[in-house]
Amino acid sequence: MTQIDGPESLFVTVADGIRIHAALYGPRDPEQPPVVCLPGLARTDSDFSALAATLAARGRRVIAIDSRGRGRSDRDANPGHYNPTVEMLDVLAVLTALAAEPAVIVGTSRGGILAMLMAAARPSAIAGAVLNDIGPVIERDGLLRIKGYVGKLPAPKDHDAGAAILRGAFGAHFPHLSDADWHAWSQRNWVAEDGGRLVAAYDPAIAQTLAAVGPDTPLLPLWDQFGALATVPVMIIRGALSDILSAQTVSAMKVAKPDLEILEVADQGHAPLLNDAETMNAIAGFVARCRQGSRRA
Repeated sequence: MTQIDGPESLFVTVADGIRIHAALYGPRDPEQPPVVCLPGLARTDSDFSALAATLAARGRRVIAIDSRGRGRSDRDANPGHYNPTVEMLDVLAVLTALAAEPAVIVGTSRGGILAMLMAAARPSAIAGAVLNDIGPVIERDGLLRIKGYVGKLPAPKDHDAGAAILRGAFGAHFPHLSDADWHAWSQRNWVAEDGGRLVAAYDPAIAQTLAAVGPDTPLLPLWDQFGALATVPVMIIRGALSDILSAQTVSAMKVAKPDLEILEVADQGHAPLLNDAETMNAIAGFVARCRQGSRRA
């Protein structure tokens, strides 16, 4: 095993001037595709720190990207740019700048949507994909629940209070997290501004991306985009308590792609945290099976 220090930070300026942050782990290896981690709607690269360190210790290059308006990436003065198409183009710009194609994409929720869009827009960019609790069909109740908290959680006075807020909001979806787990989640969810005040690690204007979602809003399925992954290895991870990705959708994905690898994470909802040994080892094994040129004719 290789000893890995903390990640290197890098910024790529995309076409409209926004700087996109990426955390880089592990050695470059031209014989193996890097792993590119894409977080959820209001999440940051820090969600992948444990997984990235695990993969890097096994010799894999990992690039964890903050979407615009999240983490250390620039916020956008135009909230309309917080949409999957723009964010997908940002990811492709980062991959181009880092000469990181093809890559194995690990996408959580919104990040998995970006992976499917990338597969349709630039198939050569993807050597494999791990879709974490997301698929071609999104459950409306779960999406409405997300709309109910993104940009709306109160700012805590400290991370003990943050842990309590998160436990209250998500405890039913993660019933067995420890006090330390909730505290660590708070540290990923809120960051300290000058003066020590805690603020969300994302632009609250991101909530506007869900403004039009209501109980009767049609949700367009992404079967065509999922189909664009037909020629590469794909793993689907589902939280057993998920209200975003149903077991029925996973079954339909397996019918559409018979070689789909499936992992269900017990006692976790949307989205699995990807930081337990069993899940990280499963992802590492999948990544090891994704080689340069793994795309099938």
